[in-house]
Amino acid sequence: MSELPKTFDPAAIEQRWYEHWESRGLFRPDRPNEEPWTIVMPPPNVTGSLHIGHALDNTLQDVLTRRERMRGKDALWVVGMDHAGIATQMVVERNLAAEGIARAELGRDEFVSRVWQWKEESGGQITRQLRRLGASCDWSHERFTMDPGFSKAVIKVFVELYKRGRIYRDKRLVNWDPKFQTAISDLEVETREVQGQFWTLRYPLADDARTGTGSSHIKVATTRPETMLADMAVAVHPDDERYKELIGKNIKHPITGRLIPIIADEHADPELGSGAVKITPGHDFNDYEVGKRAGFAPRDMLNMFDATAHVVQTQDGLIPQELLGLSREEARKQVLDMLMAGGFLAKVEDRAIPTPYGDRSGVVIEPWLTDQWYVDVKPMAERVLDATRSGDIKIVPETWSKTWFNWLENIQPWCVSRQLWWGHRIPAWYADDGSVFVAESEEEAKAQAGDQPLRRDPDVLDTWFSSALWPFATLGWPEQTHDLKRHYPNDVLISGFDIIFFWDARMAMQGLEFMNDVPWRTLYLHGLVRDAKGQKMSKSKGNTVDPLGIVDKYGADALRFTLAAMESQGRDIKLDEKRVEGYRNFATKLWNAARFLQMNGVGASDSIAAPAAELPVNRWIIGEVVDTLAKLDTAFDELRFDEMADAIYHFVWGTFCDWYVELVKGAFDEETKRVAAWAFDQILVMLHPFMPFVTEELWNANERPYDLIVAKWPEPQAEANPIVGTVGNEVVDVQAEMHWVIETIMAVRAAKNEVGIAPGQRLPAYLEDISSSLWKRLPAAQSMFERVGRIDIHTSEEVPSGSALRIPAPGATLVIPLEGVIDVEAERSRLLKSAAAAEKERDSLAGRLSNPQFAERAKPEAVEKARSDHAEKSAEAERYRAALERLG
Repeated sequence: MSELPKTFDPAAIEQRWYEHWESRGLFRPDRPNEEPWTIVMPPPNVTGSLHIGHALDNTLQDVLTRRERMRGKDALWVVGMDHAGIATQMVVERNLAAEGIARAELGRDEFVSRVWQWKEESGGQITRQLRRLGASCDWSHERFTMDPGFSKAVIKVFVELYKRGRIYRDKRLVNWDPKFQTAISDLEVETREVQGQFWTLRYPLADDARTGTGSSHIKVATTRPETMLADMAVAVHPDDERYKELIGKNIKHPITGRLIPIIADEHADPELGSGAVKITPGHDFNDYEVGKRAGFAPRDMLNMFDATAHVVQTQDGLIPQELLGLSREEARKQVLDMLMAGGFLAKVEDRAIPTPYGDRSGVVIEPWLTDQWYVDVKPMAERVLDATRSGDIKIVPETWSKTWFNWLENIQPWCVSRQLWWGHRIPAWYADDGSVFVAESEEEAKAQAGDQPLRRDPDVLDTWFSSALWPFATLGWPEQTHDLKRHYPNDVLISGFDIIFFWDARMAMQGLEFMNDVPWRTLYLHGLVRDAKGQKMSKSKGNTVDPLGIVDKYGADALRFTLAAMESQGRDIKLDEKRVEGYRNFATKLWNAARFLQMNGVGASDSIAAPAAELPVNRWIIGEVVDTLAKLDTAFDELRFDEMADAIYHFVWGTFCDWYVELVKGAFDEETKRVAAWAFDQILVMLHPFMPFVTEELWNANERPYDLIVAKWPEPQAEANPIVGTVGNEVVDVQAEMHWVIETIMAVRAAKNEVGIAPGQRLPAYLEDISSSLWKRLPAAQSMFERVGRIDIHTSEEVPSGSALRIPAPGATLVIPLEGVIDVEAERSRLLKSAAAAEKERDSLAGRLSNPQFAERAKPEAVEKARSDHAEKSAEAERYRAALERLG
């Protein structure tokens, strides 16, 4: 047995234990014949670093993995990184720019070579940081989405989907990032409120037509006047009486002179503005759909921007020459000047405009009409819906099912091509006549083309396309590996709800498509980590939390336990550093309990099963361990992380440290040593998934044949309510007996505190109003009352007369004479004053809260504080009045 230091220092043990576990392969013990259990880590970006969301996500995964490993299963936690197309290309381009080198100067092959070089030298910082959190992944199984094997899987999936008619090339509107010059997903677009303007324009009617108001023009409003250069129609509602006679007629564009039809479409709202809207299908998602309904083929829709969002000539050649080559901002200014000069600008209003920005580039995203590759995911989504309805996929919490179903039932084609150099290059080759050949290699494409010269598609695949294969491609697919057969499907996926569509649903689709089975049985969706006030964390607000900073300050165990304790099935977490500090104190409490046991000769348990015990206090703690384990196992089965943490926390701090240790202090016979050692070992095992470092250190403070990380999850064979005997015809329930002792001691301590008696002062006590034979069993508990409660109970003597403290306790009233103990009248006076002061504050706060003006005008936090203060003062007043009652 090695003596524990007086002070618990997380920094001194964490790195040492992690290196020990990893170097000995303890994260994946060799268990080929045991039941498999599998979970995959959502692959973090290769450019990323650990943030608080990662800390939550991976803590929850680690809690589950460590427990399943301790249950003896072949637990595989797959770890790896995503190549993060745009993010990585941006980092490397920025590094090159610092050297004065542009990407175009290098060429594609050399640039990709530089990216690989950066990845080897600087990429993957986050996986190193995950080790500090204690993530017990199988690092020997680490994967990267650009690994040769994984890339083979990605290419095969693309080719197979193409052969099945699920992948096709089409001209559609996409989110276009003019800075990176690529299409991006909805996830990579963030909408910001920008102060802008709303312009109302006059479009002259052709052929001297008139509106229902007698005007020779029609008014339209827009937030983007520059896009009018690519207008193709003006839409009015089919039931709008003002414009019914104009449907089918034309307007003459005020700048290009283009004749534009007036069409009927329900997209136009008669109640909004003039009721007429301009339709620019090549540069607005709503207009694109209106244009298709009006019969405009996407290939014929006008496009007025190039890839950098500068004005180019439209197909009809009608944009004035002086506008060509202008940026969006320059074009807007010039167009407005032209409209003003021609008398076509009717009104300008200031307005907050929701504007899409690239989350990485920081530039305004342009809806842009381009040729892209798409996946027809509708039939794949139907299989996911069927699997969810049948229960093959279980969503926890169930409240997210509605969102899941709604998105899958209304799913749109998925744009999977990106105009980048870093990523999985699309396996498509083009002949000069426009023919397309999709194959797994250039040799296969050439064989299909038959001697025609070919050029390869320059685009790469969306990062989400490759990560959608994560549950099976990481296991070796398309090869039928042992791991694939054994570990697919996975058991559970832990995911943030914010990627439920972009990753989770797509994994489900691809898993069913290529493995003919769901990728995981359970999808657990957790909430966001917010600051202590419930605000979303952001760098601009200055309220972000560095998880490694918290680890440095309080230790990884404290952060892990905090995140688990606050994770309540999908609800957002309000992270307060005080909670982390509190759980650091919890670890210290455990440490001090271990030192106390050491000093009293308690070492490692010599039994996995509960030892034999006769003393009520020992049989009671055995029963409490069993009850706690049952609560813990139920919480694990239901994936209720907060209830897991609550069960083990209250048992360790309250039941074991505060009561059992106190009740056996000074009475460590051989039986008590054996039971204390066994109970503490069970604590270390049950707590290990949440606090792996401190528990492993305490476990190994005694000589052990194996490390805690691979210890057996507890299954103590003990009755939850062991019987110790009978009194007369009454059965004595040990747990009930000990709860009675504890409740009585707590009542005595509270009463002594209320009337100003020192906690350690030993006092005589007498029994009054005995209602059952419960108190006749005092001999078994007498020593605990004396040692812990600091009271000597007299059972056969009459209660002395005079002032006394009367304490209601289970089965009787406890009477403690106060003669010579305190000045009763002075204490009564003090309590009266204190009660009156508390009641005055309580009533004042009640008056403020009942005032409607206070509730309406005060800040929410002020109202909440007033409610909290009122509850506190009410409780204070009740305590003082109860203390007065006890004085008699």
